[in-house]
Amino acid sequence: MVTLKDIAAHVGVSISAVSLVLNDRGEGRVRPDVAVRIRTVADELGYAPNLLARGLKTNQSHIIGLLSDQVASVPFAGQMLGGAQVSAAEEDFLLIVVDTAGNRDLDGTAVKTLLQRNIEALIVATDFHREVDLPMTPRAMPVVVLDGLPRDRSAVADWVIPDETGGAYAATTHLILAGHRRIAFCNVEDERFVARTLRRAGYEAALSAAGLTPDPALIVDASDPSTAAGRVQARRLLSTHDRPTAVFCFSDQIAFGFYQVAQELGLRIPDDLSIIGFDDQPFIADSLLPGLTTVRLPHRDMGTWAARQAIARLRGDAPSGPVSTQMPCPLVERASVAPPNPEGGTPRT
Repeated sequence: MVTLKDIAAHVGVSISAVSLVLNDRGEGRVRPDVAVRIRTVADELGYAPNLLARGLKTNQSHIIGLLSDQVASVPFAGQMLGGAQVSAAEEDFLLIVVDTAGNRDLDGTAVKTLLQRNIEALIVATDFHREVDLPMTPRAMPVVVLDGLPRDRSAVADWVIPDETGGAYAATTHLILAGHRRIAFCNVEDERFVARTLRRAGYEAALSAAGLTPDPALIVDASDPSTAAGRVQARRLLSTHDRPTAVFCFSDQIAFGFYQVAQELGLRIPDDLSIIGFDDQPFIADSLLPGLTTVRLPHRDMGTWAARQAIARLRGDAPSGPVSTQMPCPLVERASVAPPNPEGGTPRT
């Protein structure tokens, strides 16, 4: 590690002179040309301030802890970490991430580890939108829930979630504007997913706004958000002669299952069947042929908001009560939606 002593030796000045300049207190006390030389040498040597040592003097570590529940291992959710990391760095904060790999028994140990690093705020990041039990932290420490909300609504914590209902509304409206009237929705039955209720609400609201009555026969539940589970319901919906002309899927992986079954049945996408997913998951939505129109979860925006909100709390720039926000879920248009085929594709039996 490069120290103030190393810089002082290179420039030929005292350690105190280096300290004054690098802490922006050298004006009038250190000659301007010497100050420039000190900063130049510090940059060339790659000097970074010892935040721990500084924290002992100022009682501020400039460190934010992030407790991750499998987020670090989920490809598309990793954008949350990127957004939080960049935003923290822009404000001269360091983000330390501890991932519990979904083991709730490790939460207490993980938080203790972060507290021992003298964190000033804690971000609790979930692997999908759901309610969470907050870990025990010092009362004065800002806590922000990322992609979730506290199970105990009276908890002193801020949170950010995606606008699931708005995203589903936009997806269904896009299909309606393309001319579709028989629009199916493949949801999930697992009640752990808060989004299952919110996305169905958006789907039904869009139909109602267009004067269409939701058809219970066109609403099915996959056992989980996987491709395999999607195939089961796809065969159920697409193998009939009164099949839907379009389907909105809870996830991109379910949509992938519909692609596979449509191919098995000889149905062309989007000519015979239009499909919209949800997530904008890399290596699925942008890799399918034709490309999958989907709803993007705002992972990076949520991560950015969480870090900025934690810092605002630390600086006293946030309201006294808990703050929550919903981030828009934009529709990403690709090539899986077209007007319904008046002749209609006949599925193979």
